[in-house]
Amino acid sequence: MRSDYQQLVDEISAALGAPATLEDRDFGLIAFGAHEGEDDEVMDPVRTRSILQRRSSAAVRAWFEAFGIARATTPLRIPPDPAAGVFRGRICLPVRHRGIVHGYVWLLDDGHLSDLELGGHGSPPDPRIAQAMETAARIGALLADEARAGSELAELLRELLTSRSTGRPAAAVALRDALRDTLRFIPGTPLTLVAVLPWDTAATDAAPLPSLPGLLAACPLPAPGGARAGRRHPAAGPALAALVRLRQTGSLAPAHTVADHLLRSPRAGGEPAAGGRTGMRPGPGAAGIGIGTREPTDLPAAWRQALDAARAARAEPRLGPVAQWDGIGAYRLLTALPAAEPDPAIGPLLSPVHAELARTAEAFLDCAGQAGRTAQQLGIHRQTLYYRLGRVEKLTGLDLDEGADRLLLHMALKAARL
Repeated sequence: MRSDYQQLVDEISAALGAPATLEDRDFGLIAFGAHEGEDDEVMDPVRTRSILQRRSSAAVRAWFEAFGIARATTPLRIPPDPAAGVFRGRICLPVRHRGIVHGYVWLLDDGHLSDLELGGHGSPPDPRIAQAMETAARIGALLADEARAGSELAELLRELLTSRSTGRPAAAVALRDALRDTLRFIPGTPLTLVAVLPWDTAATDAAPLPSLPGLLAACPLPAPGGARAGRRHPAAGPALAALVRLRQTGSLAPAHTVADHLLRSPRAGGEPAAGGRTGMRPGPGAAGIGIGTREPTDLPAAWRQALDAARAARAEPRLGPVAQWDGIGAYRLLTALPAAEPDPAIGPLLSPVHAELARTAEAFLDCAGQAGRTAQQLGIHRQTLYYRLGRVEKLTGLDLDEGADRLLLHMALKAARL
């Protein structure tokens, strides 16, 4: 189907004699026409980044949407703005089907389209624009079909990942059969899941998946919080579950490609959430990857692994922004534990006023108790380090020369990040 989009984009480029680009409504690249000529300014930074990164940035999206493209039903002119990286003006053809915008066709205007009549206000459009809009409508129908198929697969994936153990075999069979019928999926092909946390679910209508190798289906799911002693610990927000086809069970490169791309989506991330009482603040968004499997019934376990890896990557920046479950170390254990109040001995250390002491203690334990490494990492003198560690011992009542006390403190600090 992606080759159909390329053919239709080439038709529009040929009809109007201008480089054309097709993006979905989230500004993910679908297809682009050839750039003819010697004028490098035609390839302005916005178009170049869109092609190379297969997506426009959130800032670029906001800039274009300010012209009303999401509401437009007829072509729009977008003026150049060198300060925004838009060296050439554009004509935007909204790609719609049954009243829903599914994407945009962008035509770069080097001046030869400036007199082209776009229609509206009682005047008919230039025949070439009318032809291009007919082609855009065909693109809209294809994107709508793709969105419907993606929505069905998303529902089946959601059913499998949220069903009870007794219902998983039937849900796995339904998903496998739908993948085979829709995408010619071969049963037994290795699969894994990518979790993107958090994920904006404000858009209620289904959007087509970006054109990424191996991405089969995706659905938003609530990220579980936890409860202990009657107190609720909030979740980090909804997460996106993305089903990815692998070449080999142990080769997760396609999953990394999907995760990197999805993290650049305007729906990924958001403002960093407030951390625990240590003042620790997770990053704006992260992705986790589960272990590969050939059995669809194992996908719920892969989802839990992916979600745990994403939580760890948000909590520990050195792990992210994309982390594999088998690479998050002690967080494999911590993410599996129910949410709990901090150990009474550690509680005082987690107050904001002692954030620097908590950071020092964590760095010291991360460095296996090596004072020289810790002081260098923190950029402080050894005597300053020893002074801070002494305050930590007095505050907690723990002895940092004792392995059990070190373990308790280390795990409590890591748990606070989650």
